[in-house]
Amino acid sequence: MSMITIREVSAYVGQEVTIGVWMYNKRSSGKIQFLQLRDGTGTIQGVLVRNQVAPEIWDEAKLLTMESSLYVTGMIRQDDRAPSGFELDVTSVKTIQVAEEYPIAKKEHGTDFLMDHRHLWIRSARQAAILRVRAEIIRAIQMFLDQKGFTLVDPPILTPSSCEGTTNLFHTKYFDEDAYLSQSGQLYAEAAAMALNKVYSFGPTFRAEKSKTRRHLIEFWMIEPEMAFVDHEGNLEYQEQMLEFVAQSVLQNCQTELQTLERDISKLEKIKAPFPRITYDEAIELLHREGFDDIQWGEDFGAPHETKIAESFDKPVFITHYPTEIKSFYMKPDPKRPEVVLCADLIAPEGYGEIIGGSQRIDDPELLAERYEEHSLSKEAYAWYLDLRKYGTVPHSGFGLGLERTVAWICGLDHVRETIPFPRMLNRLYP
Repeated sequence: MSMITIREVSAYVGQEVTIGVWMYNKRSSGKIQFLQLRDGTGTIQGVLVRNQVAPEIWDEAKLLTMESSLYVTGMIRQDDRAPSGFELDVTSVKTIQVAEEYPIAKKEHGTDFLMDHRHLWIRSARQAAILRVRAEIIRAIQMFLDQKGFTLVDPPILTPSSCEGTTNLFHTKYFDEDAYLSQSGQLYAEAAAMALNKVYSFGPTFRAEKSKTRRHLIEFWMIEPEMAFVDHEGNLEYQEQMLEFVAQSVLQNCQTELQTLERDISKLEKIKAPFPRITYDEAIELLHREGFDDIQWGEDFGAPHETKIAESFDKPVFITHYPTEIKSFYMKPDPKRPEVVLCADLIAPEGYGEIIGGSQRIDDPELLAERYEEHSLSKEAYAWYLDLRKYGTVPHSGFGLGLERTVAWICGLDHVRETIPFPRMLNRLYP
């Protein structure tokens, strides 16, 4: 007899198997018990017929409560009426534990209650589907970058200074020095690109911003590619190709999960390169036409502005050439128009806002030194970064993709708190 997972049942039709499962739900007609079973790889209905099993097996199954754990044995049967296409004719159950009364019952719970019980909430079909889509997005991104010749590098999480030049950092002591939790691996990835050509980092980043919006987390994951000998135009092409690859991979490999989430896949099917592009100037004009007179040239866009811009397109849209003054110190000015930089934010459709930010980086050592002065950056703390421009500087570009915002968009979620197993938000550090 084989010990298998629910994901594998299609290969065992007509065979008796054993599966380690949890009881997701149960109903009975008196003569038949219908056991809704899950094992983390999928769900299946077990059918237990009273007059076909020993009385003790029937009685043991009757004692099982929601989230009880057990080994179930039975014959795999194909059934086109079943959601998974298969059912299990149960011949035996072996209880591991009869669970206590489960806190998350089949009734409405408030968000705070569910977040307090996040360690249990992730067992639900919807939350498990989101986490599987998240895993597929990660797998697809890494596959795309690997196929394009990128090398994975691991920047430090503890850093002596800020990447963005902001004060919104988590401070800690590093023995007798000050240190901060990383808000980006970009600067270190740039150093690695000078050694390895095309690289990417993938890891947690931290922002000590007291934000409560549906798009923000305190701890989140970033994918940050950096590429030597790649200009602004090449940078945009990598971004749109990668996002197309991700969307199509999810459509191909997560059909069950997307159905569980009731996601309108027609919107994802449109995610094909190339993506539309508008300049910051054009975006300002669009907003003014739509009645957003409050936004002036030189100001950054907020969530309502990004949403309005995105409504004009059915694909993600690049907004390029932002004003130099509102962007980070390392972004390269447009040689034809120095008051704007060679950068782009990629805005997702359906109101999900910016999911990628990127730019061509400054490669001129003198200009970068000037930026240090303008942004009051410590020359000692950033000396190593300037070295990259002194010893074989080249045109280079990169971008950062926020994983949780991307998951929220692909899954069609209202809030990023559901996109990560255990979210860290302004007022939440538990569980």
